[in-house]
Amino acid sequence: MSENGEKRPRLTFRRFAGLDRSGPPPPETLPDAPLRPWTIPNAIGLLRLLLIPAFVAVAWNAEGASLTAAAIYAVVAWGDYADGIAARVTGQYSRLGAMLDPVIDRLLVISGVIVCWRFDLVPIPLLALLVAREALMLVGGSYALRRGVRLEINWWGRWGVWPAMGGLFLAICGAPVPATILLAIGLILLVIATGAYFQSARRQLTGRTAST
Repeated sequence: MSENGEKRPRLTFRRFAGLDRSGPPPPETLPDAPLRPWTIPNAIGLLRLLLIPAFVAVAWNAEGASLTAAAIYAVVAWGDYADGIAARVTGQYSRLGAMLDPVIDRLLVISGVIVCWRFDLVPIPLLALLVAREALMLVGGSYALRRGVRLEINWWGRWGVWPAMGGLFLAICGAPVPATILLAIGLILLVIATGAYFQSARRQLTGRTAST
């Protein structure tokens, strides 16, 4: 049961694992909900955020490839899955968590790109394309937010982020060939996801124009 009395969907294994995301978003994550910072998922998110500069410092000191840096990177990446599970199990959803998660994910990607670019761990054109995609999503997401457009994460994006992050992870581990292949696969999926986001935004804006 949510804080406003709405009944939550039953926590099946598929919903627990994040495979079933049907139904409306939790009311605690909507724009007019309070931030609710003091939750277990937000504590995990804060830990992820604090580990990002630690990852960059370790990788920089090792001049790129470092198993220690890769381990920190993996903890931050998998922490996204952990805080989602924590939210579903405890019911501690929050607007702060909904805003914080994508910011941390983008900071992690950007930090991985910076390290890989600085020490030439994977082909620069792939990294440049990833940066361009993230910048486009940042600008487009800000515009959508100002226009009141709600962009739901699609499955192309969900499946694309893991090979992209995995490619950066393997590069930091010192495995450039599989890293390049995985990063390329992730980029293809993320580009498709970006197109789907813009189509969704266009449909919402067109629908509003037609109804006025």
